[in-house]
Amino acid sequence: MVSNDQRRRQLAREKFERQQRRREEARRRSKRLAIAVSAAVAVVAVGGVGTYLALDGDDKKDKSDAAASASPSPSTSEKAEPEPAMTIDKKAKYTMSLKTGAGDIAFTMEAAKTPHTTNSFKALADKGFFDGTKCHRLTTQGIFVLQCGDPEGTGSGGPGYTIPDENLTALGKAGADGTVTYPAGTVAMANTGQPHTGGSQFFLVYKDSKLPPSYTPFGTMDAASLKTVEKVGAAGVAGGAGGDGAPKTAVDISKAAVDKS
Repeated sequence: MVSNDQRRRQLAREKFERQQRRREEARRRSKRLAIAVSAAVAVVAVGGVGTYLALDGDDKKDKSDAAASASPSPSTSEKAEPEPAMTIDKKAKYTMSLKTGAGDIAFTMEAAKTPHTTNSFKALADKGFFDGTKCHRLTTQGIFVLQCGDPEGTGSGGPGYTIPDENLTALGKAGADGTVTYPAGTVAMANTGQPHTGGSQFFLVYKDSKLPPSYTPFGTMDAASLKTVEKVGAAGVAGGAGGDGAPKTAVDISKAAVDKS
């Protein structure tokens, strides 16, 4: 028999995954619209008749895609930019340090286990991608995570490319409920619910949380950093939005850096 606590955790996981998929679909629709407009402008330069054909075709595609499954696979536009070239030492450990208004947060990444993820985060940090962003989402019921890495701060932003899933067996086999425990202190990749759709968004686990083993675990916070995130979690969600929303304690990232340990 399923206990009330197990049911709450299950509902929280399902809500987490639904919101990930909805935000990704919104991002995809926005990108498709931008592409449609760009195509229309290009056609105008050639001849006015094609303008309506270009917009009409993309509009129909957009409507059909919007009515499709809520679990989209990456579109061609999402892969317009290539993954960064591999430049890290795959045998080394790297530390990502975040300076935030809520306190410093740092976590270690093992390149041997997650080379693509580690390399991507170093490339993004080196060009200041995370600077001036905020951790936009906190969950305090069922699962306990602080989500960061979106340059738009809405849950729909990314770097313009995706990276492959890695290290998915590190936390063991899924139980009867289809989940594994992501221990407190774990840092893992957010995704759309589909394989190999990670970008720049990641989440910091501040209390043991059960999730499907489909989110790349790629980092481990030190004790001081975990305490910082625990305090953010204890302060709760802003605006009385239940257990899922913007953190009441703002976590604005002023500077992110990745250095070889």
